[in-house]
Amino acid sequence: MRTLAVHGPVDREPALHGADEALFRPIRGGNAFEETVERLLSTLRLGVVAPGGRLPPGRELAARLGVSRATLREALATLQTAGYLESRRGRYGGTFVVAAPPPGSGPAAGGRSAADLDDVLAFRSVLECGAAEAAAARSLTRADREHLATRLAECTGAGPADYRRLDSRLHLAIAEVAGSPSLTTAVVDIRSRVNELLDAIPLLAPNIEHSDRQHAAIVGAILAGDPAGARTTMAEHLAGTAALLRGFLT
Repeated sequence: MRTLAVHGPVDREPALHGADEALFRPIRGGNAFEETVERLLSTLRLGVVAPGGRLPPGRELAARLGVSRATLREALATLQTAGYLESRRGRYGGTFVVAAPPPGSGPAAGGRSAADLDDVLAFRSVLECGAAEAAAARSLTRADREHLATRLAECTGAGPADYRRLDSRLHLAIAEVAGSPSLTTAVVDIRSRVNELLDAIPLLAPNIEHSDRQHAAIVGAILAGDPAGARTTMAEHLAGTAALLRGFLT
């Protein structure tokens, strides 16, 4: 397999070796955008591409990651907006790593260690995947169904100012229709902890659009009485959020 070279302004940077094989391996799963952002942030944080260095060409990088050029462009644009990368034009142009990360980036931004983050995300996965499965296994009342449909409609397409609040409300509604007050209380508590982390990272339009589609699939599985489908789609949705949180905060 050919090794990608990371070029500087005069194309004299040394080729990458073992690290790029690990970091630029194909992405698997249904969260291509979120996992691409996470992988690129890991590449920068580990110094595989040094500050001031240039990322591999887009066509080559997309092929190595196994994602579309459109997904890669969205991920690169997100990190440019967030201050991690910059685009330069001209003969020696390309996408370059900024000399210093943006203020407030890294683990301190979330106020948690990597172990704390993993603990929150693991607990969330157990609770919310279980809540989705339990909700789908119940015989829902008309009020339950209307509650879910209303919360989904409010969240879908919501603007940045309201999205996090309405996203939280939808997730809580899923726990509510599962029929266990204790489970609802636990989801309220873990969602509060998750929101502290989400508030420390950018709100990304491609992720919101993807989440809207996943939310619809989760609610659809619940309303159809498909416990396995509800658990699977919720797990995939939570994995996308976890990828972004790990990418930005660890």
